[in-house]
Amino acid sequence: MLEEKIFSDYQKALKEKDNLKVSVLRFLRAQMMNLKIEKKRNLEDSEVISLIRKQIKNSQEVIEEYKKANRQDLVEKETKELEILNAYLPPALSEEEAIRIIEEVISQESAVGLKDMGKVMKVVLEKISGCMDSKRVSELVRERLSLKK
Repeated sequence: MLEEKIFSDYQKALKEKDNLKVSVLRFLRAQMMNLKIEKKRNLEDSEVISLIRKQIKNSQEVIEEYKKANRQDLVEKETKELEILNAYLPPALSEEEAIRIIEEVISQESAVGLKDMGKVMKVVLEKISGCMDSKRVSELVRERLSLKK
């Protein structure tokens, strides 16, 4: 389970005195604990991946702000933190693979137009589960469904 891997990597980083990794994983673990308390159950990998993606998005925004402020030292630190977080994400899905999955789902669901987008998106997101940005998935599904008219 991803949550257990993060915990063991956190302990390993503590032993190795890798302060940057300890800091990133400590913050991530705190977010996971808060979500766990909120949901009153153990987290699924998809929920942990969602938390990681949210943190990556925040870090990317912070990097842009640091670049505008001409703070290269902080840009480098945030970039290193991003690398640590990215290591816990599943491998990214290529657009070709995503399109193949989308086409499969469209034919399985007998979708014929944009009115079936919700039904198709639900199944596609279950299959892709965090391997691609959901906004991009939505764009691809919309493209494919508009061709089916």
